[in-house]
Amino acid sequence: MVESECLLRDYDDASLETMRESFRRDGFVVFHNAIESSIASTLRIRLDEVLDGRYSRGYPPDKIPSLRTPSETTTTTATATTKNGKEKTKDGGAGGGGSRVVQVVNVHKSDIDFRRLATSSDIGRVVSILGGWERGARLAQDQVWHKPPGAPPLVFHRDSPYFMFEPNDVITVWIALDDMDDEVGPLEYVRGSHLWGDGRFGSCRYFFGKRKNKNNNNNYTDLLYSAARREGITDPESTLAVVSLAGMRTGGMSVHNGRTWHGSGRNASSVRSRRGYGLHFVPAEVRFTAEMRFSKLWRGYVPDDDDDVVDIAKIDIPEEDFPLTYDPRWQGAEGGACGSPVPPPPHDIG
Repeated sequence: MVESECLLRDYDDASLETMRESFRRDGFVVFHNAIESSIASTLRIRLDEVLDGRYSRGYPPDKIPSLRTPSETTTTTATATTKNGKEKTKDGGAGGGGSRVVQVVNVHKSDIDFRRLATSSDIGRVVSILGGWERGARLAQDQVWHKPPGAPPLVFHRDSPYFMFEPNDVITVWIALDDMDDEVGPLEYVRGSHLWGDGRFGSCRYFFGKRKNKNNNNNYTDLLYSAARREGITDPESTLAVVSLAGMRTGGMSVHNGRTWHGSGRNASSVRSRRGYGLHFVPAEVRFTAEMRFSKLWRGYVPDDDDDVVDIAKIDIPEEDFPLTYDPRWQGAEGGACGSPVPPPPHDIG
């Protein structure tokens, strides 16, 4: 279990206010060595346990790939039989599934250590200050992205369209669980792209970049370039300011605006995995919206179309699933251990 009293290194208000200007200008900021590498190591172990079907909180994540067999370990391979009876090799490392990109959604519901980091008031405070969220921050969702050796790219995209709250602000925290270099396909940001409009052609249907475009190239930049051209950028291939997180060590952290375009290339390594933990935050006072009916993940929180009686905007936000991680009024509250959210006094955020 993660036993460090402070999960996140201390960043004073003055430093964060300075970084806030960069956040507003660029759409992201980077914190090197934000958490201890030992914490990241623990989370890698816990991820293996979750993928083996062992949940320290007693519940599975909202989305998880097929569970591995007990005999599979982080260094072995096994074979699995497909629906057509053919055998395929299955990577026994964290995530399984050979070179397939593995996504685990809301692992904080399953594991104590992921939950502790996801609900850290230290991270919530950083998010609130960078975003200018006066009432604090609430965790909307988390996800682990695991790219085993040979895994394809993740297409450039924005996070905000996938979150159906009001207000619609989203800030994502991304934590490196492995060392990042060019070979493993590190996260990449397009500086200033959070200021672009909403227009683009295409969709993220091929989110993992497996489809080829008309030039027989991998399509993970296609949506990005179409959006850039609609912004009047005529030669995005050579003019966009793409910033790579190559060089970030285990425990490094980035924070980006939900409207910032980002993606990552394929993991070209034959031996190394690339794992990252993403935390998506929304303002503390958010309310549900009718659009949530169209989300497989969130449709259960709102009534269906046949129910015209309930005012969706007045539905209480379940604290267990969407925990409040930081409220400025918690400052100085008794029992406010570093890294742990302080139970707030009774009040109505809405």
